[in-house]
Amino acid sequence: MLKLTLFAAAFGLLAGHAALAQPAPETTSSTPPAVATSSADSKTEAAPVAGKNSFTEAQARQRLADHGYSDIGALKLDDGAVWRGTAAKDGKTKPVALDYQGNIVGE
Repeated sequence: MLKLTLFAAAFGLLAGHAALAQPAPETTSSTPPAVATSSADSKTEAAPVAGKNSFTEAQARQRLADHGYSDIGALKLDDGAVWRGTAAKDGKTKPVALDYQGNIVGE
């Protein structure tokens, strides 16, 4: 019985060590894991990222304004649920896009 207990304990230690030694899984996704919450307009070069948009139009306008955009024109959700429209920043009016993660792209 003692041998069986020792074997089980040793096996448990080895199995636990092997699990810790596994490399981190590789990801091929271009979708960033976090929502853009910093002062930067976008947290990823992949923006705008298509996905179910949780922003209302008023929230999308506010986020653009919070990031220095003004003269925000009509905003419309495209087929990828990305808010698109025009807005001015740094004295230039240009197309803008806001994705579900909060990433803003001035195109």
